[in-house]
Order: sequence, then structure tokens, then C-alpha cells
Amino acid sequence: MDQIIDNVKQVRISFIESISELSAAQLNEIPEGFNNNIIWNMAHLVAAQQGISYLRAGLETFVDKDFYLSYTGGTKPDGIVSEQEITHIKTLLVSTLDQFKIDYHNQIFDNYKGWTTRYGVNLNNIDDVTTFLTFHEGLHFGYIMALKRVILKNI
Repeated sequence: MDQIIDNVKQVRISFIESISELSAAQLNEIPEGFNNNIIWNMAHLVAAQQGISYLRAGLETFVDKDFYLSYTGGTKPDGIVSEQEITHIKTLLVSTLDQFKIDYHNQIFDNYKGWTTRYGVNLNNIDDVTTFLTFHEGLHFGYIMALKRVILKNI
């Protein structure tokens, strides 16, 4: 599982690098035809990973409750994300996976409650979750790249 977690972390680092030239305004922009923006997608990755791993195992999230509730599935951008918050989200993209890897090795997810995602994928234990993260990260990376193309085209 270490390799999968490391791969997800590398994808997140690529997310961060791919948006490095964008301004806060561009990261917050919701182009016509889209429901969210780049920074929401990045924060959502953190919230989703926290929810499907920690909360489903009956544990507290590594991120605070307000952050989780703002970016979990079914939410949408609610106001402008500041430069400071953007920096925090970028940090969380990496630090939450570092903590997840530690917690995985400490076997804190033993009480995982299985469920079926909206994509029809059964997640019965933390290994299933870890594997599912690769799909979810790829899905949102695609959204981020599509948003970026539209935003840069509008300049």
C-alpha cells in the first residue's frame, strides 16, 4: 500500500505544480458550464480522503470539521478562497497523505465500516479505500486540467 499512497502523493504534487502559475482569482474562477473551481477540487481531494478513510473507520479527521464540511462530496464553492487558505490547502494535500501513511502502518483503521461509492465500488476496508483513491484523484485531476484550459483560454 505504501506505493499506492506514494503515487497519490506524487499526483497531488503534480496538481500543485500544474497550477503554480495561476493567480488566486484564477483558482477561484468558476467558468461557464462548470459547477466548481480549481481550488475547490483540490480541497475536495483532502476532504474526500479524510471522509472515506478516517470518518468511515469511526475516527476523527486530520483536518478540522469546518474544512471537511466545506469541501466534502455534494458541496460547491462558497465564496472566495484567500491566498492564505490556498497555501493551507496545498500543504494539506501533502501532509494528510503523510499522516495517512503513518496511520495506515499503525493500523488505526481496524473498525472500518464498508460501503459502496456512488460509482458502484465496494470499499470494505482501508486497503480498498487506498486503491480507490487513485481513481478519485485521477477524476479530479481531469477536472482541474479542464478548468485550467478554459481559464487560460479566457485570458
